[in-house]
Amino acid sequence: MTPFGQRMRDLRDERGLTQVEMAAALKVSSAYLSALEHGRRGRPTFAFVQRVIGYFNIIWDEAEELQRLAALSDPRVTIDTGGLSPKATRLANRLAREIHQLDEPALDALNAVMDANRQTKTRDD
Repeated sequence: MTPFGQRMRDLRDERGLTQVEMAAALKVSSAYLSALEHGRRGRPTFAFVQRVIGYFNIIWDEAEELQRLAALSDPRVTIDTGGLSPKATRLANRLAREIHQLDEPALDALNAVMDANRQTKTRDD
């Protein structure tokens, strides 16, 4: 499941809606919504995200958050390590091979390391 798919499902559940109802309102198939929620489809288009925002009548911060989640929801990521160090290439390849073996605490720890690194780089700039 992608971050966008999870949030869309949460919004649907909070309002007691089925995929069939939501799909009909958005003029897409329920199979498409299911695939989007489960990460079997690529990142949603900007236009689709805007339709979801309008459908749920969400504004401001919540709408921006949904757009941010959509941008982070490509289930088929390509990492270009050209020009980076061998360590970066090794890490990218290892992550591609082993991500399915990582449990939630390990994923949280890796995300925390990357968040801390980004914050350090932002302060240094």
